[in-house]
Amino acid sequence: MQQRARSLFDRWLTRRIPAAARMTLSHRQIFIVPTRAGLALLLLLLIMLIGAINYQNSLVYGVTFLLGSLFWVSLHHTYRNLASLEVHAAGSSPVFAGEMAPLDLNLLAPRHEHQALVFSWPDAQSRQIDIERNGESRITLYYPSSKRGWLKPGRLRIETRYPLGWFVAWSLVDLDWQVLVYPRAISLPLPALALGGEGETEQLLAEGTDDFQGLRDYQPGDSRRRLDWRAYSRGQGLHSKVFAEPAGTTHWLDLAHTPGADMEQRLSHLAGWVMQLEQAGQPYGLQVGETRIDPGIGVQHRDRCLRTLALFGSGQ
Repeated sequence: MQQRARSLFDRWLTRRIPAAARMTLSHRQIFIVPTRAGLALLLLLLIMLIGAINYQNSLVYGVTFLLGSLFWVSLHHTYRNLASLEVHAAGSSPVFAGEMAPLDLNLLAPRHEHQALVFSWPDAQSRQIDIERNGESRITLYYPSSKRGWLKPGRLRIETRYPLGWFVAWSLVDLDWQVLVYPRAISLPLPALALGGEGETEQLLAEGTDDFQGLRDYQPGDSRRRLDWRAYSRGQGLHSKVFAEPAGTTHWLDLAHTPGADMEQRLSHLAGWVMQLEQAGQPYGLQVGETRIDPGIGVQHRDRCLRTLALFGSGQ
């Protein structure tokens, strides 16, 4: 019964406040009720009114109506403190499973200032902020991530109890956030063999000092030790000697040959190896199921590999 009621409420909330990357809060998005302090004040006002009527005490009448007027004015100020606020999802950055996902939020106050606004999710730490009139503020909220793939934090609660705490006004906005969560990176020693496409170890050649490769025309900045003075003395022009040495091994990371108790652990081992090889500056390729990423290096290559690991088996 409770689950059914929750489902009906979610569908009603989706119709009333649909998902959007940008939203301006108005009466359709804002809810307001008295707090415990507000309800206690109402009870006190009722008791005072009964006493004033019973004893015909004008002073008690005056205090009762004064507090009642203040209570009514507080209702409008609490609602106004949240109304017309513009919220805009500014983006997010990928994280590894288990880390706090940063979510950027832009806030604009085109009509008036907003005081003591609180932003929160049920399972995340809240954040309070003030915004001046015609001001713009950018804040970063954090949401816990637990597993790889696309993380959707759900509806963000924006609330205020300003100015007296007798009312709480809130809204549940769905800013359609999506955060890519990589597998948890587990550090293990790199595989003993770096298998290439034909099952053999691959190496890249870069200019070095081990093996003589030939001559090339002299370029400003070349070391004088590498100049071919004999050819120069024979009138053949100035040339530099070129040597080569292994620049590193091309590591092929293959899910099929990765150890682990289950699929998630194997993906975590691959993520750890990707980070190790990237930090070491060694080229690496990735084979995950039918997806093959040719060897490379650099931030874009790393992010492409980690994205492949994050979305493996999700159909995205």
